[in-house]
Amino acid sequence: MAGRIVLIRHGQSLWNQKNLFTGWVDVPLSPLGIEEALKAGDQLSKIPFDIVFVSTLMRAMTTAMLALSRNASPRIALMQHTDESTADLKKQKEWSRIFSDKVQSESVPVYSAWELNERYYGELQGMDKAETAKKYGDDQVKLWRRSYDIPPPNGESLKMTAERTIPYFQKAIEPLLKQGKTILVSAHGNSLRSIVMFLEKLTEEQVLSLELATGVPRGYYLTDSGYVRKEIADF
Repeated sequence: MAGRIVLIRHGQSLWNQKNLFTGWVDVPLSPLGIEEALKAGDQLSKIPFDIVFVSTLMRAMTTAMLALSRNASPRIALMQHTDESTADLKKQKEWSRIFSDKVQSESVPVYSAWELNERYYGELQGMDKAETAKKYGDDQVKLWRRSYDIPPPNGESLKMTAERTIPYFQKAIEPLLKQGKTILVSAHGNSLRSIVMFLEKLTEEQVLSLELATGVPRGYYLTDSGYVRKEIADF
């Protein structure tokens, strides 16, 4: 069976609503963002996901969990705590262990990874986009936002974002797709743009015009010839 993957950019956040550069600032969803996540869940309700990946930011986590709350599968999505880098996190992993094989089989593991986080906007984070354009000029801000390899001050370019998202995808997600798993990834506009660039073999110029709307699922099948985009209704 071919592996299947659905990518979803988180629903609108409160800072999206305010037109602020967000990046790694951990901002929650707006009321509209909650509605978008639930609407996406309705679209995905008949897809039985095996594994879910999210960024470490709450807007991506919340979007995934809200969407999965509408899923027809009886399996329950459970966050996985795998980090043992401190004593507290080691205890978190140990104490979240499930001792029932039946319950374990009825769960959908959800893994969080910083590699899926939004592009880091550096010194622009928290800045109003319109005011930033007035301060630095429209052309300069457009370069920071839409060029492939020009980062904002002390931030990441899309190229730099791709250098962490794509290797993570190849290491953690792609092997599962090759096993025929059905996977949901809830992340961010730029981290997902870089993954789509890899899946669709887009050029640096082509990816710059790629727009991913908040809360809109995007699906792919993994075939012998590569990734093929499929409408969600056809999953």
